[in-house]
Amino acid sequence: MSKITKQGASGVPPVVILCGGMGSRLREETDIRPKPMVEIGGQPILWHIMNIYAASGAKRFLLALGYKAEFIKEYFLNFHPHTSDLTVHLATGKIDYHSNKAPDWHVTLVDTGLQTATGGRVRRLRPWTEHRTFMLTYGDGVGNIDIGALLAFHRAHGKLATVTAVRPPARFGNLVFERDRVVEFEEKPQAEAGWINGGFFVLEAGIFDYLGDDAMPWEGDPLRNLAKDGQLMAFRHEGFWAPMDTIREKHRLQELWDSGKAPWKVW
Repeated sequence: MSKITKQGASGVPPVVILCGGMGSRLREETDIRPKPMVEIGGQPILWHIMNIYAASGAKRFLLALGYKAEFIKEYFLNFHPHTSDLTVHLATGKIDYHSNKAPDWHVTLVDTGLQTATGGRVRRLRPWTEHRTFMLTYGDGVGNIDIGALLAFHRAHGKLATVTAVRPPARFGNLVFERDRVVEFEEKPQAEAGWINGGFFVLEAGIFDYLGDDAMPWEGDPLRNLAKDGQLMAFRHEGFWAPMDTIREKHRLQELWDSGKAPWKVW
């Protein structure tokens, strides 16, 4: 993993994570919690994503909340006591914290509306991100992204936006028949698929000129117009990347974590 030399207090731009969607394709889990709080290995996938960035020095996070925002707020409000040993003075209610293991992160939680589209959520965070470079990703995808190399690529080309291009993981096995008998079965190699938007963007303040109202998805006119104007560059990530859109994908990530060889665990 590339490390970023210090730039300001943390050395890495702030990270915006989109955490407000309904997660309708993962309804088995999201009926009771927002998708970023669905757990892999006993920790929310949001925690995994934040650690990917923190491995390259990120400390400042801005979370765009919406659906079941209170779950995410409560998680961070209780993060300090849950990662500490405690002495509770019952007569006074005073609490002494010992051996705290929490990372040195600054997390800003902003309610960006229940029905707001992804572009609208980014627009609502403008007061926290304007006049500076910032990073942006979704609260449901992980990968062994080299954040240092991604930032270096973005700074070198001088455009407004960089998207991390990934190859989607195979969703279905490839069958070879001899009449009705299956003679060969294999997972379709990831390399055979085309490139898609994998999140992990790096953006400049000028992207706000491409954003409209709350109903505008980031993946619609904003990205199309940035591309049309020659302001969108692709950082090609050849390594591991996986979304968590379905229960099958959630189980696959859990299996990888349980194996002790989760590819996205770069910290």
